[in-house]
Amino acid sequence: MSYFKVLGFSKEPFSTSPDPDFFYLSREHEAALANILIELRLKRGLSVILGDVGTGKTTLSRKLIKELKDRDDFVFHIILDPSFESEELFLSSLAKNFEINISNDAGASIVILREGLERFLFQKGVTENKTVTLIIDEAQKLNVASLEVLRVLLNYETNEFKLLQLVLLGQLELHSKITEIANFFDRISFKFTLNPLDFDETREMIEFRLKQAGYAANMHLFLDEAIKEIHQYSRGYPRRITMLCHRALKTLVLKNKFVVDADLIRELIDEDIKSGWHRKDLLLQKNSC
Repeated sequence: MSYFKVLGFSKEPFSTSPDPDFFYLSREHEAALANILIELRLKRGLSVILGDVGTGKTTLSRKLIKELKDRDDFVFHIILDPSFESEELFLSSLAKNFEINISNDAGASIVILREGLERFLFQKGVTENKTVTLIIDEAQKLNVASLEVLRVLLNYETNEFKLLQLVLLGQLELHSKITEIANFFDRISFKFTLNPLDFDETREMIEFRLKQAGYAANMHLFLDEAIKEIHQYSRGYPRRITMLCHRALKTLVLKNKFVVDADLIRELIDEDIKSGWHRKDLLLQKNSC
């Protein structure tokens, strides 16, 4: 039997898979999502979400997709790894994933691919009144050629709106990359940087995921003293919080305990430090507090 069933859960509460049903919307995540949806509705073109590793960008993208699936006036595609070696490969990928019928696409030139995408965007955006949306995760991997492709696609517009809505989610190095391309940077309609969670949000996230997993008991599984240790060590990064909470619940079962307290969390942290499996930046943060 899985540990989470022993504790009364119907699902694993701290899976690291980007399940939108387990995505805790912090104030920043909620603001980012709401603003992106507004930008898409207004068809303003380009939105950029930045965040350090583990701040919830990928899960935010899945939450956005879930929202768009419920709306029949959107045509969208997500790219999970935009590491395209050439402009032609990027354009071909877009044509394929948007199911654009381009004659002789095996040998189609860049001009033909661009023209095919332009016709598609006009057909969907103007004739069918659809909102064509491209979401790119790990956008810091985009090279200069791919950013140029996106810049050109953002030029396709009517007198009233952009024909392509583009959402980029990337690590912080994306900022320096796009600021060097002025005619791309100037097209950003909405820009936002995700920050780690504060203590209250860390507690809310843990309680939210427990509830989503089916925990209905009145007793708190995680004491506030434990959450304080989790927040301090994780620095409020959702992915780190999730990983540490997962280990805490496993340990709870293995040691036949009833609640996660500060001692249990400190024990897990000490195990990482002694075994060399800790991140040095987290250790420095812990020691400075």
